[in-house]
Amino acid sequence: MTTSIWRYSHLTLAISSSLFIFVAAITGIILAFEPISKQLSEYSISNTKEITLAQTISELQKQYDEVISITVDENDFVTTSVITKEGKSATFYVNPFTGKKLGELEKKHPVFQFATSLHRSLFLKSTGRFIVGFVSFLLSLIAITGLILIAKRQGGIKQLFSKVIKENFEQYYHIIIGRYTLVSIIIITLTGVYLSLDRFSVLPKEKINHSYNFSSASSNKKIAVADFPTFKNTSLNEVKSVEFPFSEDEEDYFFVKLNNSEVLIHQYTGNIISKENLSLTSILLNWSLLLHTGNGTVIWSIVLLLSSISILFFIYSGFAMTLKRTQKSSLPKNKISKNDAEIIILVGSETNNTYPFASSLFNALIKNGKTVFIDILNNYTSYKSAKHLIILTSTYGEGEAPSNASKFLQLVQQITILNPINYSIVGFGSRAYPHFCQFAIDIDNKLQHLCEFNTVLPIYKINNQSFQDFKTWGHQWSQETGIDLELIQIVKKLKKQQTFTTVSKTDLNNDDSFLIRLQPTKKLRFNSGDLIAITPKKDNIERLYSVGKIDNDILLSIKKHELGICSNLLYQLEENEPIQANIKQNKDFYFPKKSKEVILIANGTGIGPFLGMLQQKNGTKTHLFWGGRTQESFKIYTPLLNNIENNNIHIAYSQEQDKEYVQDLLVKEENTIASVLQNGGTIMICGSIKMLKGVENALEQIVLNKLNTSLNYFKKNNQIKTDCY
Repeated sequence: MTTSIWRYSHLTLAISSSLFIFVAAITGIILAFEPISKQLSEYSISNTKEITLAQTISELQKQYDEVISITVDENDFVTTSVITKEGKSATFYVNPFTGKKLGELEKKHPVFQFATSLHRSLFLKSTGRFIVGFVSFLLSLIAITGLILIAKRQGGIKQLFSKVIKENFEQYYHIIIGRYTLVSIIIITLTGVYLSLDRFSVLPKEKINHSYNFSSASSNKKIAVADFPTFKNTSLNEVKSVEFPFSEDEEDYFFVKLNNSEVLIHQYTGNIISKENLSLTSILLNWSLLLHTGNGTVIWSIVLLLSSISILFFIYSGFAMTLKRTQKSSLPKNKISKNDAEIIILVGSETNNTYPFASSLFNALIKNGKTVFIDILNNYTSYKSAKHLIILTSTYGEGEAPSNASKFLQLVQQITILNPINYSIVGFGSRAYPHFCQFAIDIDNKLQHLCEFNTVLPIYKINNQSFQDFKTWGHQWSQETGIDLELIQIVKKLKKQQTFTTVSKTDLNNDDSFLIRLQPTKKLRFNSGDLIAITPKKDNIERLYSVGKIDNDILLSIKKHELGICSNLLYQLEENEPIQANIKQNKDFYFPKKSKEVILIANGTGIGPFLGMLQQKNGTKTHLFWGGRTQESFKIYTPLLNNIENNNIHIAYSQEQDKEYVQDLLVKEENTIASVLQNGGTIMICGSIKMLKGVENALEQIVLNKLNTSLNYFKKNNQIKTDCY
């Protein structure tokens, strides 16, 4: 429920202020170029800290008959008002090192003038200033609620910069860009609010009043301005302005504004007559102006530019995600009441991604002639005629329930059901997160302790919204219940496909596995470890295979299943026959360039990407651990293993006389494993999830015994890379 509140707050704030934020971002982009252009101008003096105020005054007095004032603006433009030796009054940009004129004062460019007015007040004067200030405040709230949502999604504030699972383009970059621009956006918004408060005189106004006594500072001796101690000890970058005395009257003085104070200087002695520090309000105002405009610094101006561009992207991606979520937001309409249905489907989803799966299941059961009722988990109640309960749920954040399922565990404990009910649970999530399908596990644990519920199948976990896995569960459920299911995925518009030509294909080995080599018809950039996405027209379900790169060809290691639509499609390809597919980058599973030593662990067809990596390991010492059924199973891979020393190949056969699994090999070579990890090396694992669990258990024991360290340490250090299915 808490997550839902933050999400709706984030969305409501964004929708209500999107038009104004759009205008502010566009004008912000334009205005970010103004300080950059000024810093690149010939009038900008970059090294004002290397010259003192005394030196500058001395040079000006050499060049001109009288100096009236000096101003140093936020862009390090030094301006002076003088009386020239010809007796003319002039104001211009000056070089403080030489005192020579650099050029006439420039007017603000019309584009920047227009953008500034629109950015500050929307051309609505005071009303516009209020709107802009209020929108700045709303944008700060949007940024803060966004931070909270990212933290919850990633599993806590400590995991804020952990790996983000790419569900789609908008979601992925909304999070990635958001967490890197968050600080700068909050600074922009809060400084904007502060400047608006100042414009409306909300901030306390503290006029500086100087008190001084000239009699105590009086002196008949007049020293040169260049010898004034204060001027000699003040660098020009500390100065905002200097006003010279109007006359030679002793009671006229130098009025100097510094970055954090105002100083009155006796024009004869150079002594400080009065010094008053700026109030905290004024200092914060100066900093707010600097941080909001970027004046005086190219680097911060670029940060502001990128932040403004990112705000435009957030507007687009936020609305795109909302639209997609809305399209998935509805469950099928029930045609019968809850008490008349024999099958109850309950759904839990934070982002509505589980709804299409629930709809497919609902339609398949209706097509089979079953009476079905579908609802969200928070609406759980008693069902008079129910025989089967099917729960489809995702997990959110640190193993939490989705917002529409947060009440279920409490409800199921409180509500008494009249008849025993058979239940099945399908969890959705990503194995990249530590709390994979945790809420589904929690539900299963709860129902197992309630005598009214009977398990049909063990909890089934689906990784990364795989519809193929969902079909596998449906097949298992059908076998257990005797109810046929024809689960059909909602047809998506396919992305533009690329054409690949079949180069070669091996025969099936005794494990019904084969190698196939595909060549892209156009130049294509990819690496071993990337994924090829193949979507057969027969069922329109995308399958992903990890690729090995061999001489710019794609090598796939495939297990042919009797009813496997895609594996049979690939096996039936003839030489030179084309196939349509897409390459998806998988940078997290590339062969590490900086590791001195790498261990590759696979079972079965999981060796596929490693066959490519071993061709391109560029001198990196590499060990291969592979598990298969028999020696015959391994023969199709041996021609591609010439680039690895025999003593670095470790094979386990589970169906030979000396039965052995790949994790048993790791225990035998525990010294090698520990040494590689301790010295910053990398372990890469590819294959089945079942194998992964066994391998991780073995690795955990090795690092605990040998290095007195948890395996999680090496995972967080990115020394353990996995691509398992």
